[in-house]
Amino acid sequence: MKTCGRTFQSLSVRNFRLFVFGQLLSVTCTWMMVIAQDWLVLELSGDSATALGVVTAMQFTPVLLLTLYGGRLADRYDKRRILLLANLASGFLALALGLWLLIGDVRLWHIWLFALALGTVNSVEAPTRISFVSEMVGTELLPNASAMSAAYFNVARVVGPAIAGLLIARLDVAAVVLINAVSYLGTVVSVALMRPSELHRAAVRPRKAGVVDGLRYIGGRPDLILPMALVGVLGLVGFNFQLTLPLLAKTEFHTDSTAFGLLSSSLAAGSLLAAFVTTARRGRPTALVVTGSALAFGALEAVTGLAPTLPAACVLLALTGFAMMYFAQASNHRVQLGSDPAYRGRVMALYTLIFQGTTPLAALLTGLLSEHWGPRWALYTGGLISLTAAAATLPLSRRSAQPPPGPNLPTRPGSSRHRNPRKTPLP
Repeated sequence: MKTCGRTFQSLSVRNFRLFVFGQLLSVTCTWMMVIAQDWLVLELSGDSATALGVVTAMQFTPVLLLTLYGGRLADRYDKRRILLLANLASGFLALALGLWLLIGDVRLWHIWLFALALGTVNSVEAPTRISFVSEMVGTELLPNASAMSAAYFNVARVVGPAIAGLLIARLDVAAVVLINAVSYLGTVVSVALMRPSELHRAAVRPRKAGVVDGLRYIGGRPDLILPMALVGVLGLVGFNFQLTLPLLAKTEFHTDSTAFGLLSSSLAAGSLLAAFVTTARRGRPTALVVTGSALAFGALEAVTGLAPTLPAACVLLALTGFAMMYFAQASNHRVQLGSDPAYRGRVMALYTLIFQGTTPLAALLTGLLSEHWGPRWALYTGGLISLTAAAATLPLSRRSAQPPPGPNLPTRPGSSRHRNPRKTPLP
């Protein structure tokens, strides 16, 4: 019982509890939307891997261009209000696409435009949401809350694709898109019901919060640069399952949308288990933990490309998902728990930029590779390059020292002092 209590400790905070419930609904439907969008692109393009790569690139190109400015906004303005506006905008975009699908005359370039618009909103929403977690729970509960965020994300990732596969087969893509549009209200309502006085905000919000200042701060922190570099490599070549899984289902195993959902859910199930495992983390992980989990991920992804049958692929994807999430959480915690709260929005914006901003190039490369050699080769190549990159950074990880964090601005719920004496200033 005591262990269970520790696992869900951050849910004792009312604001974070509201946030998790709203996000669980919204993210589940977002994953349904991802499956529906990818399946629609394959239908419109005649199973073209390149077309699938283009729509993914369109969605993540704004992340590459605008995320650093999104982090600047998060440090300068009220994160809660930014989240409200971003989720309303995303809901409106999904509603517009759903109605367009009902009308009927949908072309491939329409999907590309929607992906571009949604990516623009996400470039602001993602760094704001990630850095807002520390404001909801404070420093002491941040590792647990971050792991719980990964847990609800992967619960959604398990449930969403499975439901989407059934709904697409029985209804249509338009129904899934419209359900996703309504689901954004879950996040909007949960954020609106929060108590601002209980948020752990910096006593002084920087007036300028320049992007260059944030980059200069990160440049002086080698302990932050190493995990970000690994995240960049693995994000570029390894985390391309949004492209490889639908192609694996359709072109290698010759199955329908239900099997595609099963492959996605298997990957997510392993990720979910890893997220729950990392809720036990109480401090900042070492560089060796980050590098070791990257090594495991690279090896497992490469082996997944050899899976001879659908059941074997599901098992290997579950193991790969575990290693992927363990690495993602370790790198996130190392970066976030090592950064000054005054810079955290910009630090996590750069982290998000590296994590997701490589996706446009990765999507195009993976699409071309899959088009000519098949999705198995995309998995082999991504896994082996990830494995090589992690092995190359292993000596640096062993020598990596953890410098003390820079001076922190005081944080508090409602004032410059902590009302909860257990909360300590500072990832």
